[in-house]
Amino acid sequence: MTVIRVRWPAVVAMGLVGVIGAMAFLWPFVASADFVTEHGNDTPWLFAGILALLTLVCLAEVTSGRLDAKTIAVLGVTAAAGGAMRVLSAGVAGLEPMFFIIIVAGRVLGPGVGFVGGALALLTGALLTGGVGPWLPFQMICAGAIGLGAGLLPGRPGARSERWMLAGYALMSGITFGVFMNLWFWPFLGANSPTGMGFVPGATVTENLGHYAVFYLATSLAWDVPRGVLNAILVTVAGPALLRVFRRAARRAAFGVPVAFDRALGERASPTPGHPDVAGTAPGRGTLAR
Repeated sequence: MTVIRVRWPAVVAMGLVGVIGAMAFLWPFVASADFVTEHGNDTPWLFAGILALLTLVCLAEVTSGRLDAKTIAVLGVTAAAGGAMRVLSAGVAGLEPMFFIIIVAGRVLGPGVGFVGGALALLTGALLTGGVGPWLPFQMICAGAIGLGAGLLPGRPGARSERWMLAGYALMSGITFGVFMNLWFWPFLGANSPTGMGFVPGATVTENLGHYAVFYLATSLAWDVPRGVLNAILVTVAGPALLRVFRRAARRAAFGVPVAFDRALGERASPTPGHPDVAGTAPGRGTLAR
């Protein structure tokens, strides 16, 4: 069950991010020979576009009444926790445990929070580690997609198979992250690419896919497997406990429950007498000292 559901304006905004992201990653396989020369320095515009669309997602949720202070707090905690995990590892040997946080948050809180939280966690980690560069918008897209996918996974929350499903997803997403991330720089290697591994402008899709497959297996797979394995282990060992923490916090936050206000007093309507939240009225409690 999704804790924080996503309205259609946010779905449209995330769809736009997905389309732009797909174009940003996959253009080498369909672009003309002159595209690299003409658009090789467009990354800053891509970064600005992604931030604008992420803002649009948040605005869509604000205007629909879904993104309240509680949800913003959850996004902040997710981004801060993911960023802190990135500081601990800084991607050494491909080990990036931050995706463990993104996957669990997306699973519990839904695809919308998973998408925005994943992108913001990557941005936070980049700001903390000084990892801001032309690769950052691509990393944000990938991290957001991982959180989104975690929120769309099937299965009953709390089931015994949930741990293993998330562990398998963590393994595969850790490897897939590297598969896509290499595409941000691979077309620009030029003469630095080993024979049979480089991007060939104007070549057929099949030829460039074959070159990229060889390049990935030779240069990146050894980094991506440890990332996937580490996050799968974290999900297996610590995932159940963190899932319970997120779900307990979500229950107490009561996302989606409307807040009632007393129109005459202009303040939150008081609980009924005897309610445990009312000091001095619950059975067995005395009045508070003035």
